[in-house]
Amino acid sequence: MEHRWQIAISAGLLAAVWCGVADTFHLVTWIGFLGCSTYFAQPKANFQGVVVTWCTNLSGVFWAWLIITGSGYFDTPLVGYLFTGIATSAMCLQASYQKLSFIPGAFIGCCTTFAMGADLANILPALILGALLGYSMTLLTSQLITIKLKWLEFRDTSSAATTSSGTSTE
Repeated sequence: MEHRWQIAISAGLLAAVWCGVADTFHLVTWIGFLGCSTYFAQPKANFQGVVVTWCTNLSGVFWAWLIITGSGYFDTPLVGYLFTGIATSAMCLQASYQKLSFIPGAFIGCCTTFAMGADLANILPALILGALLGYSMTLLTSQLITIKLKWLEFRDTSSAATTSSGTSTE
């Protein structure tokens, strides 16, 4: 972890910003962090990672919504168990499609939906923005790394110039 400080500064700063944004717009903070975590856990880089995060998280939301809604039409919990088994299988099988290939992302969206009682109005914005939060963290981290490398290059160049001109303070 050569760039631990840049990652820490980026993550800490943008996590604080996210908390403020979520509070201001009445978004569920922890759901945004789940979207952010999904972004970092899935294997794709850049905006492709955001797309995979959105697709997998939102597919999980869909499957949970289907389980909750479908089960509500029956008086026995056995139907809910059956729907859960079918949806679980579907979340695994859908990984054949590249944009749905990160299975844990589907389960994160599914679990979030169960935890929120299928309250889509509170789930969707935070989950979608959370993926963008993760992406923003990678962009800011890259910028901080670039700044550090340029500063080190400048420092080394300045040090070499000072040493070669004979004005070294050693």
